[in-house]
Amino acid sequence: MALILLLAAIAAEVTGTTALKQSAGYGKVVPTIVMVVSYLLAFVLLTLAVKHLQVSIAYAIWSGAGTAAISVIGVYAFDEPLTTAKIIGILLVIGGVVTLNLASPG
Repeated sequence: MALILLLAAIAAEVTGTTALKQSAGYGKVVPTIVMVVSYLLAFVLLTLAVKHLQVSIAYAIWSGAGTAAISVIGVYAFDEPLTTAKIIGILLVIGGVVTLNLASPG
C-alpha cells in the first residue's frame, strides 16, 4: 500500500509541475488551480507513504522519479531540448535512487 501511495504522490507532483508550466506565471486560472491541488495532494500522499517507508528512500524515489518524468515531459510536451547533459543527469538521478535503495536495510 505504501508503494501505491508513493506512486500516486509522484503522479500528483508531476501533474502539478506540468500545470505550473501551463499556468503562465499564475496567469491562467485552471492550470494554477490544478497545480495547487496537485502539489497539496502530492504532499498528503507522500506523508502517508512515509508512515510505512524510510523517509530517505521515499523522498529519493519521489523526487528522482518526478525529476526524470518532468524532464521527459518537457522534451515531448514543451519542445525542450534533449541534450547529452540532460540524459546524463537523469541517469545520475536514477542511479542515486537505486544506490539509496540498495544501501538501505531491510
